[in-house]
Amino acid sequence: MTDGLARQLIWAAAMTALAASTAPALAQDNDDDRLAIEFDLPGPSRHRLAIAPPAAAAEPGYGPPPPSLPAIEETSGHRLSFGKQIDSIKWELGAALVWVTATNTAKVGRDGGRRFHFQDEGWFGKDTINLGMDKLTHAWNTYWITDMIEARIRRKTGATNAGLTAASLSMGVMLYAELWDAHKKSSGFSFQDIAMNASGAGFSLLRNAVPGLDRKLDFRLLLIPNKDIYTPSGTRHYRQMRYLFALKLAGFEGLENSPLRFVELHAGYRATGFTAKEEARGDPRRRRPFIGIGLNLNQLFFPDRPSGWAGRAASEALQYVQVPYTAYHAD
Repeated sequence: MTDGLARQLIWAAAMTALAASTAPALAQDNDDDRLAIEFDLPGPSRHRLAIAPPAAAAEPGYGPPPPSLPAIEETSGHRLSFGKQIDSIKWELGAALVWVTATNTAKVGRDGGRRFHFQDEGWFGKDTINLGMDKLTHAWNTYWITDMIEARIRRKTGATNAGLTAASLSMGVMLYAELWDAHKKSSGFSFQDIAMNASGAGFSLLRNAVPGLDRKLDFRLLLIPNKDIYTPSGTRHYRQMRYLFALKLAGFEGLENSPLRFVELHAGYRATGFTAKEEARGDPRRRRPFIGIGLNLNQLFFPDRPSGWAGRAASEALQYVQVPYTAYHAD
């Protein structure tokens, strides 16, 4: 071993022993924020060991999450494209078009057809065939079809933007039916019918878009039985009808648990004097707006959401159909 190597080993051993016996002092480094342990050694033997402080907790961030992190989905639903919504109910939509085709083919075959033509049917004037009852039928049919399509899309996909899709599809189905009317001898393509279809779809959109409105207001059909109980077509068919808005007191805060929850306020329209039998008797043609009071059958029989499919179907139907003899109406 050379003298130089021996001196280095002796120096290293002395340094180690001296460092172990010397109490460390903590000092803050002037150049950075790291904590340093100083060993109080003389002159050139002074050494320091730097220790980095623990990292500070990250400040909460703002703005959208980083691209690598998936966005949190809304638990209440999501938006779907128009095409995906249609695809979700393609079989139901196909069945509706088949039904419209079958029923109108039978009518054209029975009553006779002609080339496409337009017809100005008027609105609710005394010179119209049914005093406007057929126009309300268009509005009501488009209304409940829109409701059914929207409910079906929501149930199958959870889409939150199903309203406009449902309105568009129901208008399309009713337009297809109107094209059949354009080839019938007894009718024609009517822009009044198209306008009433739009009003029915619009009311469905409004009722489902305004929070709580569906619990307060219904648009219903009331069929009064005649001697045949029900007449499927013609003026006697429209003579049986009454259309009404039902304001349900059970939908208002403060009344939902009171006896008034069983009460409904009605306002509607019917017409008389336009059937062949009434005209033969000389009965005047009369348009009859009415008001009245009714019984909320949903509150009576289904105060809570029904669990079975039959109960749910009955509860849904009561939103669109007024059961005969469950209300009093005054013209």
